[in-house]
Amino acid sequence: MGNESSLGLCSNFDADEIKKLGRKFRKLDVDKSGSLSIDELSFFPESRMNPLVQRVIDIFDADGNGEINFKEFIDGLSQFSVKGDKQTKLRFAFNVYDMDKDGFISNADLYKSLKLMVGANLEDVQLQQVVDKTIIYSDTDGDGKISFEEFCAVVSSMDVHETMVVPI
Repeated sequence: MGNESSLGLCSNFDADEIKKLGRKFRKLDVDKSGSLSIDELSFFPESRMNPLVQRVIDIFDADGNGEINFKEFIDGLSQFSVKGDKQTKLRFAFNVYDMDKDGFISNADLYKSLKLMVGANLEDVQLQQVVDKTIIYSDTDGDGKISFEEFCAVVSSMDVHETMVVPI
């Protein structure tokens, strides 16, 4: 699983928090593989009702193997620590919407991520109208997509970073 004591050096967690997270990780790792699958992560209380849980896993999964090892678990959750900085939390939120990982939130990216959230509650045409209006409102340079800076300008007044905290 990795050396728990060394992970505090590269995260926002202290040694006691790392140990607690280690216990939580081992508890979630029901097949004892040393990594967490999406099924195992669905037992994590904060992920149960989150329609974007797969996006979160994709972002946590630094090596791209489809599972989260302990270091990825700590690195990912570190962004949600009360000690995590605003910029890191905003970058994470931006990456949730940047589905194709090109550094911008395009019309297609926003549509896909919002579709995950609203499901069948909105007709596709209505959802596309919401997406189009959001892009128009947020895209201050007129290039048809939302940059990280434009995203921050829109969400900074919402104190999103303050709600992005997972208790340990």
